[in-house]
Amino acid sequence: MFDKDVINYFLENQSQLFDEDVASTPAEAQDFLEDAMAEVVDDVEEIMEYFDEMGVDTDGLSEEEILQQPEVFALPDGRYLVVNS
Repeated sequence: MFDKDVINYFLENQSQLFDEDVASTPAEAQDFLEDAMAEVVDDVEEIMEYFDEMGVDTDGLSEEEILQQPEVFALPDGRYLVVNS
């Protein structure tokens, strides 16, 4: 389960990753994030672990470049939402 802040942030910022909205309600966003195997993590190292588990090649990318990936949503509270697109 994703908390309300994560779901609302994704709803408001989903265009960062998708050309068209994939969700229009909190329930749809929750379902989408679960189906996409999204995760909320605390730091760049955890983002890199997530990408590694999903088969994303991060070799040669700096921490800054990792954080700029469209799959990485920097949440206002300092956590990160990572969405497997």
